[in-house]
Amino acid sequence: MKLRGRHMFFFWLLAVCTALWLVIWRQTASFRLARALDETRSQRTMLQGRTADLQRRIRAASSRDELIPRAARLGLREAKDSEIFRIPPPLAP
Repeated sequence: MKLRGRHMFFFWLLAVCTALWLVIWRQTASFRLARALDETRSQRTMLQGRTADLQRRIRAASSRDELIPRAARLGLREAKDSEIFRIPPPLAP
């Protein structure tokens, strides 16, 4: 069967429509991916802020100004200088 002009036209029309559909599908997928990436970045920023806040609170809670009153409320006394010693970390080989 020989392809006539109208058959060739419909064949090329189908090919062009398929190519355009693939381009639209790819761009839609990239927009979805960009949106998910933006949400992930905003969540990461929020978690980094929370981490910084928790680290600040840990530093504040472990300071002498905070620990000495807590120890006094528990009935503990402050260590004398002769009672404090530091253990150095082991040297790396």
